[in-house]
Amino acid sequence: MRARDLVSPPNLLSLSRVAFAVAFAGVPEPQWRLGVLAAAMASDVLDGLVARLANAQTRFGALLDPVADRIFMLAAFVTMTVEGVLAWWMLALVLVRDVMVLVGWFTARSIRWLREIPFKARWPGKGVTVLQFCTLLATLVAPRLVAGLAVACGVLAVVATVDYTLMLWENRADGPRDRARRAAGGDDDAERAA
Repeated sequence: MRARDLVSPPNLLSLSRVAFAVAFAGVPEPQWRLGVLAAAMASDVLDGLVARLANAQTRFGALLDPVADRIFMLAAFVTMTVEGVLAWWMLALVLVRDVMVLVGWFTARSIRWLREIPFKARWPGKGVTVLQFCTLLATLVAPRLVAGLAVACGVLAVVATVDYTLMLWENRADGPRDRARRAAGGDDDAERAA
């Protein structure tokens, strides 16, 4: 990683969510937290948009964005749980996808054939992030909606986990995609070895 990658505008936007996490936990007034949440949501949308428009996409940025999301979400949800706004079972539901991502990352690092598969954001995972932001918003302005949104987060987290698992299985070495490429006359490792 080059130093200029760290201080590129998209990556600075992603890093801002770490500061927003500290701010969310540090300000007790709901209206200030609402502003911090809005800023975090905006930075989450803008970092990818700026990266694409400025042709400034980097591998580091692709890793930093979801890590910054997880840090913000964890800090905000734990804060709301400690303050009694969110029940512990709701915390578990809204963070289940994040736990599964962590388990998946360690699994991918330890299984050789998974290391070669590019990990990219997928729609079910993005949907969980949107529901997490909505759940946080509800903790501040509409607490009666929190339980339903937490359940929706949990359900969509299971869908996202299954989606990623199926994608990995399909893209594994000698999986369905490799066999389809060979059948269509694509590269074949066995032919190259011969």
